[in-house]
Amino acid sequence: MRSTGEVLGLSSSYGEAFYKAQEATQTRLPLEGTVLISVNSKDKPEAVEIARSFADDGFKILATGSTCDLLTANGIAAEKVKKLYEGRPNILDMITNGTIDLIVNTPAGKESIHDDSYLRKAAIKAKIPYMTTMAAARVTTKGIRYVKENGNGEIRSLQDLHSEIKKL
Repeated sequence: MRSTGEVLGLSSSYGEAFYKAQEATQTRLPLEGTVLISVNSKDKPEAVEIARSFADDGFKILATGSTCDLLTANGIAAEKVKKLYEGRPNILDMITNGTIDLIVNTPAGKESIHDDSYLRKAAIKAKIPYMTTMAAARVTTKGIRYVKENGNGEIRSLQDLHSEIKKL
């Protein structure tokens, strides 16, 4: 996620710029649907804010184990789902069946390393956006919110934007 190659998203809104950059990588961010949130312990405090933003924009929230417990304890409706090693049906089944539209997953630890590899491969195959950092998850929520409220802005060339730069 930190390297998107030769793409650029420009806007006066950071969220819209990120949204456009994701479109350029052919990873269109959904404006509705279901988001899976599964984060490591150090990222849990930020998960509440991010989940609330997704919920406010109408997304259904799926979450694993303690992440789900944290979200529901903070008043966010979330459905608990199983990790791969916890049995079936699990996250991989849901990705395969097209149930999940966006994934926020910040793995850490030995158990998640195995799950993470399978989940990333399945998400790539299913063309599901997959955020692996809380920074990417946060800007994803900002981009979705911006586009929902303002529409997907106009596309302008770099030359056109450059012509607006004023010299001091």
